[in-house]
Amino acid sequence: MARATKTPTLTEHERRYRELLEQITEIGFIRSGSVAPRFNYCGKPNCRCHADPPQPHGPYWQWTAKVDGKTVNRRLTAREAELYQEWIGNDRKLRTLIDELRQVAEKATNLILEQDVKV
Repeated sequence: MARATKTPTLTEHERRYRELLEQITEIGFIRSGSVAPRFNYCGKPNCRCHADPPQPHGPYWQWTAKVDGKTVNRRLTAREAELYQEWIGNDRKLRTLIDELRQVAEKATNLILEQDVKV
């Protein structure tokens, strides 16, 4: 026998909405962009970066982001790269939670509108 799927109630949507808001309040600082390691080759012909196999210099950490419509690059220390990665991760988590918050809000507001029309 097939099981009927239960449609979430307005109360359940409200509960989930509050849970998402609580998760948002727990997020630390946010920063957009990305952090990537960069490796360089120097101009010294006998350097290890030109050996076989090559051993380039680095990693040098670089943050890249759009700021006021322009791409900005900044070289970071290893510690700064670690912090930026945490903040960028927080930003991604925030965006995911906001997307889910919108979806729950849409379902809840649709239920409110349906109930309002029936009254």
